[in-house]
Amino acid sequence: MQRLAGKVVLVTGAGSGIGRASAIRAAAEGASVYCVDIDDARTRATADEIRAAGGRAVARRCDISNAAGVQAAVDDCAAQFGGLHALVNMAGVLRFDDTEQLALDKWQQVLDINLTGTLLLCQAALPHLLENGGSIVNAASTAALSGLPCGVAYSASKGGVLAMTRSLAVEYAKRGVRANCVCPGDIKTDMTRGIDFPSTMDYSLMGRISSLTGPKDAEVVAGVIAMLISEDGAHITGEDIRVDGGTLS
Repeated sequence: MQRLAGKVVLVTGAGSGIGRASAIRAAAEGASVYCVDIDDARTRATADEIRAAGGRAVARRCDISNAAGVQAAVDDCAAQFGGLHALVNMAGVLRFDDTEQLALDKWQQVLDINLTGTLLLCQAALPHLLENGGSIVNAASTAALSGLPCGVAYSASKGGVLAMTRSLAVEYAKRGVRANCVCPGDIKTDMTRGIDFPSTMDYSLMGRISSLTGPKDAEVVAGVIAMLISEDGAHITGEDIRVDGGTLS
């Protein structure tokens, strides 16, 4: 399919996981892809893979919690490719903490990246998206929809992303910009591997947020994102689409 032919898509978190899969899928469907991640080497590897397959891609290192850096990245994307049609916000961090022991700086770090970073990208991209009739897809999570044990910071950040996206959808619907969330659950990514759990974790509580069909690769989420930013998603806005294999919660 070439549903994104002629489109420019900026993808954050493009160095790994769902962001990487989304960048590669968008390019395979014809988009020019601007790959953003704080991990420079991995971001360049994603762009190299896209170009090796015959696609168009640019890589840029960016700390999405830094407003000036975000604005510079979006401006460069528009300059390199002549505009911007879709923003795919997949960059994020995940941590588990006993709530009573959670340090304020760790709480703030999660919110700065997952929530404030998403806002900064939306703010910087909106002038271009308004010009082109564009689309935003933000990364929420099943943690935004149900309780995540020892995940108070992550859940709060993703709940904020979900509420923010719904507000964006209402504010910009009549101006031609759509905004949706994907809510992944039980997806195999680097972020979900090798997590440090607190000693107080009750692992029996994790079953309620586990997929009924087992964990899946990031590409299953990338396919949903490609649909949302294409014309196939033209009448979808303000939605939170669960990609979780049917969790128990």
